[in-house]
Amino acid sequence: MTDALFVRFGREFHSGEVLFREGETGEEMFVIQSGAVVITKHTTDGERPIATLGRGEFLGEMAILNGKPRSATATVTEDARCLVLDKKTLEMMIAKNTEIAMRLIKKLAARLDAADTLVQILLNPDPQARVLLGLKRHAESYGQHTADGIRVNLEPAELALEVGTQPEQVQEVLTRLRRLRIILDAADEGTIVIADVQRLLEFLEFLEMPKKFEAT
Repeated sequence: MTDALFVRFGREFHSGEVLFREGETGEEMFVIQSGAVVITKHTTDGERPIATLGRGEFLGEMAILNGKPRSATATVTEDARCLVLDKKTLEMMIAKNTEIAMRLIKKLAARLDAADTLVQILLNPDPQARVLLGLKRHAESYGQHTADGIRVNLEPAELALEVGTQPEQVQEVLTRLRRLRIILDAADEGTIVIADVQRLLEFLEFLEMPKKFEAT
């Protein structure tokens, strides 16, 4: 992104400012040039963070592409500089700038891939495997790398709903993973730290091994 683009379409936002709220109609999208924005969704327990976006990330584009209400809330967590684009401007930039077009296409393709991954998870008949695959998906798509592992903001009830199982089954799997030190409890409630993703995958393979023998 160039300074010329920022002069035409740029705006500065302070920490704490809300770019848009879940459920609102949207007529603008944002491209972050600097700073950070947290994406949250409303749950029965209040607002839950699902992702933190930084420099180079797009957000809000789906509302102007498909005309549907905002699916989440976006709040600035570090003073940010963003390009603010309406539908007409976005279409003009896509037509004239192949780099912007490709980045948007890649982002939308990643979202489709994530949706396909969730479908594949739901097709797995083993609820324990679905929980593990759900954790893996969140770690890869939304996880934050820390010194202790990959931090995921996720409530057991949310994970249960997402992968089509009961909260009690999710708790059983999480308890087992804690005993094996594959996941760690974080200081913040509703946060899971996956200490070793590779061991998580090995544990999943261990669960699915009997099925492989049954198929032979």
